[in-house]
Amino acid sequence: MKAPIILAVDTSDFETAIAWIKATENSVSVYKLGLEFYLNFGAAGVAQVVKRTGAEIFLDLKLHDIPHTVAGAAKAIEQLKPRFLTVHASGGRAMVAAAAQAVPDISITAVTILTSLSESDLFEIGYGSPALESAVALAKLAVAAGAKALVCSPLETAAIRSAVGPDPIIITPGVRPLSEQGSDDQVRTMTPADAIAAGANYVVIGRPITKAWAGGAEAMTQKARAIADEILEALA
Repeated sequence: MKAPIILAVDTSDFETAIAWIKATENSVSVYKLGLEFYLNFGAAGVAQVVKRTGAEIFLDLKLHDIPHTVAGAAKAIEQLKPRFLTVHASGGRAMVAAAAQAVPDISITAVTILTSLSESDLFEIGYGSPALESAVALAKLAVAAGAKALVCSPLETAAIRSAVGPDPIIITPGVRPLSEQGSDDQVRTMTPADAIAAGANYVVIGRPITKAWAGGAEAMTQKARAIADEILEALA
């Protein structure tokens, strides 16, 4: 059974991306293709991934520009039919609305506060409120503008779920199995099971699964299955 995992396919090698998807397809629900992948392989690369694997795609481009430009970019991506397309909520109400109106069949997914940012980072950037308050405000703005999904730190998930209600999909990066805590650059983290319990619909997991590729496809399959089972057992 698949778990509500979005696997971060963070590789610059196309065939490796295909192999990762095939190795984890029985455990993972959706696959995140980000800016690195898109700049390396373009729309044609995304289309080939879908054609060869049948995977559902979370296209994580974090669009952020004036509303007209973001609407045009979203329309250009529409033919790829990703399930999710990310924009920065900090682009403002009009920008999020422009994206949502341009591609009504795609879930425009608003990113609140990046999980790599600490409170001191936010202060340095110029945010006037702590991460929790800022993330909740951005989430409410984005949903009101037409976003169907949100990306937030697991530490803000419960507050955002309370603020936006049950309908928007909440996706949380920055989740790490207990064995992986403190191993990378994301500073606001939680276990996958705890993030789901807090109100997330999906958790984004990358390196805890993909680093198993060093041991081969079967090792990666087993690692994905173990993490999927951890989440599914918590939901049972």
